Amino acid sequence: MAKKLYVSNSTESSRMFKNDFLESLTKVHYSVPIIFWIPVKIYFIWKALVPGELSVATVLMYYFFGLLFWTLAEYILHRWVFHYEPTSKFGQRIHFIFHGVHHDYPKDRLRLVMPLSASIPMATIIYFIFSIFFSQYTLAAFFSGFLLGYLIYDECHYAMHHANFKSGLFKRIKDHHMLHHYSEPERGFGVSSAIWDVIFGSGFTKKKGVKSSEKLQVNSFKDSEKLKEEQLN
Repeated sequence: MAKKLYVSNSTESSRMFKNDFLESLTKVHYSVPIIFWIPVKIYFIWKALVPGELSVATVLMYYFFGLLFWTLAEYILHRWVFHYEPTSKFGQRIHFIFHGVHHDYPKDRLRLVMPLSASIPMATIIYFIFSIFFSQYTLAAFFSGFLLGYLIYDECHYAMHHANFKSGLFKRIKDHHMLHHYSEPERGFGVSSAIWDVIFGSGFTKKKGVKSSEKLQVNSFKDSEKLKEEQLN
């Protein structure tokens, strides 16, 4: 029997902190990133167009550059930051908080998009790193596109774990991500796109294909139903 790569497929959240306030910071509804970050995106577009007096063509160029650059940033963060495995107990705890919990409880409905307690500090740090390479107004256009990429990633990630796609692009993306969770977690780091897995050679080595991915999803669904029955009894 293949090794089980998760603890539970329940949609409920496991307890991470004894402190209620800290615990609340780890949970977020999937609509929150959209509500918070869309106004920020609009502000950056306004900043590039009005105070920055950049042309619409220039803004669009940097905007789409930022959007495309997000796909690389997503891959780098997922592969080399979120999947970095520390040796110290403190490091292991931090790793579990940021990403390990998601692999243990992949269907946890309140831990599938990044909480603001993590995304705001991370976005701030990334913004100041980018400021080294861009002027403030071109950065505003670039970062707005970068934020769109992040929002697509976050909302797609939620959908990959909870929506049922029958065919098309989203089904292929979901198949890719389900194989990462339930078959080879050390491969397949692209979430909103698999392009960088192809470029960096981190695609799946086992020829499982779509049918295998569907089987993994069916098995995870059965585990969820079994857990519900146990909780009712």
